[in-house]
Amino acid sequence: MAEPKQQEAEKPIAIGKGRTPEPAAQAIHAARRSQARERHSPLHQMRGVAKHSGRTHWRNRRWILLILVNLLFVVSYRLDIQVLEGSLSASRFVGFHLADPYAAMQVWLAFGHVIPNLVIGVCTLIALYLLVGGRAFCSWVCPYHLLAEWVEWLRSRIGGKRRDHPFRPELRWLFWVAFLLIALGTGYTVFETLSPVGILSRAMIYGSVTGLGWVGLLLLWELFFTRRGWCRYVCPIGLTYRLVGTFSLVRVRYNLESCQHDGACRQ
Repeated sequence: MAEPKQQEAEKPIAIGKGRTPEPAAQAIHAARRSQARERHSPLHQMRGVAKHSGRTHWRNRRWILLILVNLLFVVSYRLDIQVLEGSLSASRFVGFHLADPYAAMQVWLAFGHVIPNLVIGVCTLIALYLLVGGRAFCSWVCPYHLLAEWVEWLRSRIGGKRRDHPFRPELRWLFWVAFLLIALGTGYTVFETLSPVGILSRAMIYGSVTGLGWVGLLLLWELFFTRRGWCRYVCPIGLTYRLVGTFSLVRVRYNLESCQHDGACRQ
């Protein structure tokens, strides 16, 4: 009877927020915590600092690339250098069409016909995120994600964890379907008007201030009411890229046997 238990303990076990760890995970985590309490040597402390520095290093890389991508949109438009033209909804990079899949679906449903350039742009972008991971858009490109990260940092400084009001994650599917049906029924891409991603992108590139008040309200909602509310419970763009990421070559996996119980997976 020992062999099945050993096999069960060796397989990766995913543990998410609000989910009770399986017995194998509980046992290993208890052992890790016991070992962590016993290790207070300078070497161990240096190792912990190195891990923290590594996470900060990758965060800085993300922020730099995110800012550079959005600035490239601005520079291309202002200086007319035709490197990255358009916005995050639909663009052209040195001649290659790029189109957000969810924005393209709205256009097709709203206007009732398929635009060849949008098809090419969607296929190109999906191929890209199949290589690097679907949710890479959220962390490495999306301007609202950067603001939400800063707001989350501010929440941690003012004790916002005690005021978090979570919703059901399934709400994202409801919004995902609802905005598509609205586009089909009204002939208007309503979500593109409400999307903070599109609002911020247009504001940076074209100087449009329309909708910035709405973005400010969303950030205040996340600051005082629910942590990362838009990204976790509403945004259909992130959900679309999550679906693409299901088939991507780059994935993040949790290996129970390699867990050091240092919280790096949550970071």
